Amino acid sequence: MASNKGRAYFALLGYHFNPDDITRILGIEATSVNAAGAYSGLDKPVISSWELSTETLVGEVDVFALSDSLVKQLEPIKEKIVEVCKSHNLSPRLGVALTLSVDKGESSPEVGFGARTIRFLADTGSFLEVENKLSERV
Repeated sequence: MASNKGRAYFALLGYHFNPDDITRILGIEATSVNAAGAYSGLDKPVISSWELSTETLVGEVDVFALSDSLVKQLEPIKEKIVEVCKSHNLSPRLGVALTLSVDKGESSPEVGFGARTIRFLADTGSFLEVENKLSERV
């Protein structure tokens, strides 16, 4: 039986920046980076990314808790995030990636965000994105 899966992440996206610079400025190691834009020419814009993610939970997925735990990590560097977004022209976003079970016996996770997360999004000018996909039957 396929179970629900989910994770929360905070990402900074932009053109022609080196994610290692962001790690150095923020003082937090990213869980994943894409430095493609750092090495592309100005004639072909390519996006780079810096991402901090929670672990992927399987089974019982609590979106409120996932996003809250991520925001707790980022709150101490909130001002640095705002500054690096300005200085590097980056787009901040907090996201949730869900793979929903197609099994009838499995309930879908509730998707919502607490006041702490909403405040963080507003203070940092972050977008919010929720990605849903369906699991395959097993």
